[in-house]
Amino acid sequence: MRVIHHCGAGLRDDAEFLSERRFVMPWSPLLVRAGDAELTSISLGHPLVDDYLVFAGARLRRNSWLAIAFDLKVFFTSVVKEPTAVTTADVLGFIKDQRRPRRCGNVVRLEDGETGLSARTIRRRLSSISGLYGYLIIRGEVAANPVPRGVTARHASSQSGRRRAPLVRTPRTLPRVLSPVEANALVDALRTRRDRAMVEAMLFGGLRRCEVLGLRMKDVNAGERRLFIAEGKGGHERIVPVSSRFFATLAGYLREERPACDTDRLFVVLKGRGRGRPLSAAGLDEIMDGARGRAGLHRATCHQLRHTCLTRLREKGMALEAVQAQAGHRSIESTRVYLHLANGWLVEEYERATARIESDLAAFLDAGEVGA
Repeated sequence: MRVIHHCGAGLRDDAEFLSERRFVMPWSPLLVRAGDAELTSISLGHPLVDDYLVFAGARLRRNSWLAIAFDLKVFFTSVVKEPTAVTTADVLGFIKDQRRPRRCGNVVRLEDGETGLSARTIRRRLSSISGLYGYLIIRGEVAANPVPRGVTARHASSQSGRRRAPLVRTPRTLPRVLSPVEANALVDALRTRRDRAMVEAMLFGGLRRCEVLGLRMKDVNAGERRLFIAEGKGGHERIVPVSSRFFATLAGYLREERPACDTDRLFVVLKGRGRGRPLSAAGLDEIMDGARGRAGLHRATCHQLRHTCLTRLREKGMALEAVQAQAGHRSIESTRVYLHLANGWLVEEYERATARIESDLAAFLDAGEVGA
């Protein structure tokens, strides 16, 4: 049946009407993921946004791809507009909305005293939105990016006398690490060799959560006490040494706990309907939550274990470049934070410098007394 619509300028058939109206009708973003073991597609229900997600999916790792999709869902749920109709005022309003107090304003973060979302989360979401509009500009769908680069501010040292201040300032905070007592309590609270091996990979090898879950049987080199990290952040590969304690725990897990299964993933589900399937990030987080509760710790995350490892390595004299290689950081600037966490190194450097200052001062005073 052919449906005819009366539209001010004349009569349009159904196909022409829908083609013209599909970008101006209200839409509600709905995050849909396809694929079980491997994520194959993500959509939000709008042609322009979904085309961008296809484009992003070919360039990004799985977690980054999902994060962008979620950020765009949050944005278009708050800013109820067609993508081509969004303005800079809408983006500024979105920032204000993200900063609104959560939980009735009764809870604040210790690191910055804010009650809304963290500055890092807001900046990531703005980056995701800006990426979408950069893509739409290339396609010719919009003329300008509604996400401003920053707020113009005076800066005498620049040639133009102006510079861009960031829309959202991110406080520089030091990552939290576990004390030796807390680390031992957490390990002792784990119930299986599999769980202990995963925690030790982060605590003694500095691996990220995704790197632990991405390990395959062929990535383990027990003879040389090394792991091949094939699924590092940004798709970067590296080979890292890990403590023999980890390999001893891993051997017990492979010998006594790991079920026979088709997957070559190193860490798998041990029981239940998912027995033999690769362990998920949610599964590892659940293991950590349970162990943290049994150990009586207020906070202990996978990334905190990684920070603890890299901090202890630096404290024991490991060169900063070596810590960078162990961590898989592309920039040495990301590794410099461990200089501030390794208090012993800072104290030693300070005492060495002040000793020289005092020695020079004493020599100057002695020379003055001789001249007198």
